[in-house]
Amino acid sequence: MHHLAIFVSGNGSNCENIIRYFADKKSADVRLVVSNRADAFALVRAQRLGVETTVVNRQEFNAPNVMLPLLQRHDVDFIVLAGFLLFIPDYMIEAYPHRMINLHPALLPKFGGKGMWGHHVHEAVKAAGESETGMTVHWVSKEIDGGEIIAQFRTPILPSDTADDIAAKEHQLEMKYFPEVIEKTLERL
Repeated sequence: MHHLAIFVSGNGSNCENIIRYFADKKSADVRLVVSNRADAFALVRAQRLGVETTVVNRQEFNAPNVMLPLLQRHDVDFIVLAGFLLFIPDYMIEAYPHRMINLHPALLPKFGGKGMWGHHVHEAVKAAGESETGMTVHWVSKEIDGGEIIAQFRTPILPSDTADDIAAKEHQLEMKYFPEVIEKTLERL
């Protein structure tokens, strides 16, 4: 069985969805939810579902002597980034090679990189006049949003769709597919 940590910064709908998905599975369980924000509602969601949570500031997150022992104490062997906004330090990528994935709310390689998260992505998709958007799950690498793509799912968008409409359509894909992609990725390890 794989033991997951989920890193989050915000509301945590994906975090909750992942925890619920794996609650009765034999393949994996969520051992820890880590946030860089004490006010992240994801922490409340995880606690309600009986998953341990912790808050780390940027300095702690960048310190191998803080983070690696924390993850080891929870026997974490796989990390899922689900709306986590801090840059992943090299030491963590090296400690979890091909064992850390990220969800990006667009079809990479378009609309990725520094500053491209959340609503910024959906506004850029709208401004570019794209006819579709989607979600990308990729391996975390030293390049922001540059890791090898694991899976992508697409949804059409209309010229009349607002950035909020685009966000809602893309979020439906996340809720439907992200836990399944995690499970299939774990099966291949």
